[in-house]
Amino acid sequence: MNGGTNVLPGAIVTGSSRGIGAAIARRLASEGYGVSINYVNDAAGAASLAEEITGSGGRAIVVRADVSNYDEVAHLVEETAKAFGGIRIVVNNAGFSQHRRIGEMTIDDWNRAIAINLSGAFHTVKAALPHLEREEWGRIVNICSLRAMTGSDHGAHYAAAKSGLIGLTKSLARELAPRITVNAISPGYTRTDMTARTLAEKGEEIYASIPAGRAAEPEEIAALAAFLASEEAGYITGETINANGGIYMR
Repeated sequence: MNGGTNVLPGAIVTGSSRGIGAAIARRLASEGYGVSINYVNDAAGAASLAEEITGSGGRAIVVRADVSNYDEVAHLVEETAKAFGGIRIVVNNAGFSQHRRIGEMTIDDWNRAIAINLSGAFHTVKAALPHLEREEWGRIVNICSLRAMTGSDHGAHYAAAKSGLIGLTKSLARELAPRITVNAISPGYTRTDMTARTLAEKGEEIYASIPAGRAAEPEEIAALAAFLASEEAGYITGETINANGGIYMR
């Protein structure tokens, strides 16, 4: 995958058994990082991705951890550091979304969205921070959402959590500078299994509202994440970068 010429420490990508997370894990592995593939339910997908990466000459381990549980996240971090001799990159990609209007949303629905989408990122950063500080260099990339910018009429809990993630990104960027940068990516519609049904049913209408006229491919979001995790992005921190084909501009 990288020809064995660029062997780097570990990168954690939460929620990386499929979709955008899997694409980011592939990309970072191709650049020489040892990648920790994290999942909660999709063990088969995580194992398949790890086999794909190692079969191409990359390095990968699979660790099950629910990001809403700090102890499980701490285990994920320690397994990654042990496998790859350190950690330099954290990508907070794990997420939870559901269609719920406020009137039908339960307290458990709300708490779960906050626990996974916002607290999960805090847990991962808190657990990984000593390792990033030991490296004296680090990159944290938080995967946000278009809904953090626009709001949602069927998922206030998700939009609120992702908006909170932007605030966390800015705060961490200030606190952890100058050796560790912290940025967020706010993807628009992206071709994953999470959006497959929506795009199949409403694709024509959705694409008409996007200046680019299409959905993103996961690899496009992964390319942006890889850039933000690179040496070249060292002067970018505290930013939320929209990758949405122009459907939302600011």
